Amino acid sequence: MSDRWQEMVVFVRVAESGSLSRAARELKLSQPSISRIVGTLEARLGTTLLLRTTRSISLTEAGTLYLERAKHLLAEMEEAEQATRGVDSLHGVIRLAMPVLYGTRVIIPALATFLARHPDLRVEMIMSDARQNLITDGVDVAIRLGVGPLEDSTFGARRLALVERLVVAAPAYLSAHGAPTNPAELARHDCIVQHGLFGRESWRFTHNQTVTSLNVSARLWINSAPGILAAAVAGLGIALVTRVMAGEELRTGQLKHLLEPYRLDPAEVYAVFPAGPRPSAKVRAIVDHLGASLDVPD
Repeated sequence: MSDRWQEMVVFVRVAESGSLSRAARELKLSQPSISRIVGTLEARLGTTLLLRTTRSISLTEAGTLYLERAKHLLAEMEEAEQATRGVDSLHGVIRLAMPVLYGTRVIIPALATFLARHPDLRVEMIMSDARQNLITDGVDVAIRLGVGPLEDSTFGARRLALVERLVVAAPAYLSAHGAPTNPAELARHDCIVQHGLFGRESWRFTHNQTVTSLNVSARLWINSAPGILAAAVAGLGIALVTRVMAGEELRTGQLKHLLEPYRLDPAEVYAVFPAGPRPSAKVRAIVDHLGASLDVPD
């Protein structure tokens, strides 16, 4: 490996792992060697790429720019090698970010055949309902659910599925407060709203081609889908969920589907990859697999 390629590989691994020692273990180099290689790269470029403290490593603005370009170049090199060796030789690590409940109930079960097909691939899963910075977190591909335009529009993206959204509540809540018969009645109910995704305070319904948007009264704000689901099952209010998210609870009667004649816009499921429209062969492979598994909509 040339010195410049080694510098690039080492820097990307340090930036993605956030640790000199972890990068050293993964690359089978000593920690002083890792530190020296990064220092040599910074000296050659004449700028600081990483801010180091005793507890953490973070990227400078120059480091973020270099990381994006370096990952792109390394992906192209990997693609050239994979084209020579064939797709069955995919190897390395894919860092895959996903929402907690959708990842648990849909993405993870879909990975079994993919991993069996590619035994030399490893997947590192980052499961969080918070939106990660895909560059600084070293994410190769993120699964994102939302309604409306995607954020990070400069990234590559592929739509994987549409997910039905619905309004639900527990029998205990409905016994105490009654069930709304139209969206306007939600104003007098306690509603549970999720930060950051599609559970914002304004809920938009369509009925007989008439669109109604209203701001619900949020008594609870929760930053995770499992929390939203648990609060709804506990009878703490009315929640906006996806059918994937609450399917089991609806089947068992722990939650009731409300306002059935009124439709909410579906959530779109996307694979987002910061490498741009030409991701690495391994990222393309996992996105293609998920697209086939989740039945991509037209």
